Amino acid sequence: MANSRIPLLARLLRSRPIVPVVRLTGAIGLSTPFIPGITLANSVKLLERAFAIKRARAVALVINSPGGSAVQSHLIYQRIRALAAENKKPVIAFVEDAAASGGYMIACAADEIVADPSSIVGSIGVISASFGFDKAIRKLGIERRVHTAGEHKMSLDPFQPEKAEDVKRLEALQKDIHAMFVGLVKKSRGKKLKGPEKTLFSGEFWGGEQALRYGLVDRLGDIRNVLRERYGKKVVSPLIAPPSGWFAKKTPGVNLAEGDWAAQMISAIETRALWARYGL
Repeated sequence: MANSRIPLLARLLRSRPIVPVVRLTGAIGLSTPFIPGITLANSVKLLERAFAIKRARAVALVINSPGGSAVQSHLIYQRIRALAAENKKPVIAFVEDAAASGGYMIACAADEIVADPSSIVGSIGVISASFGFDKAIRKLGIERRVHTAGEHKMSLDPFQPEKAEDVKRLEALQKDIHAMFVGLVKKSRGKKLKGPEKTLFSGEFWGGEQALRYGLVDRLGDIRNVLRERYGKKVVSPLIAPPSGWFAKKTPGVNLAEGDWAAQMISAIETRALWARYGL
């Protein structure tokens, strides 16, 4: 009798395999109200909801990111692995346009990585970019006044001439982060990696087919066909998405009427530059 009261649709869904989908799209660590990116803060609830679905056969991640913050990438990677272990669910990552740099680090949290033949994959490296304005302000007759406590507080200041010792410290930091990234990829991909390390970890990136040959991804395909092949044609893949519309919860501390428009513009330029590196 109890079962007869359950709506027919609900009963039909109960008998079908479920693979919830979480989309991770945008630059990592660069998130604004107008150009949303990926951070642990804005993705953790979606991930937790997906892994909490008891009947889920697996969790699918749809990744489309040119990279960004190494810290945020690593935090998200760690949280995905922790949730997968706690809930004993496999994770499948599907690469759309790109899983590059930090985007690939997040993809490595999956047990299997699937890419399109035209996806951009790789860029296992570390980059730091800035500008030098010291000659420009000198030409304009601008005097900059900065007072600090701490010998290296103004390291790599863009309004002062670049110093060799500052660059050396930055390069040492980059090498440490790169070593962590390389170790993470080796741990995740293991014996699947087939290309020479000098090539794989050079910061170069490739299309999906070459990434498959190098063992950076497991197969080529798309989410619909792979899930149907794996779990049957009746598989249900609900998108786990944040609230939307007028009643959606606003991001704490963000007020669009009083937003920092200069910061928004800079963030937009940085995001555009990240995508442009891969011709996207």
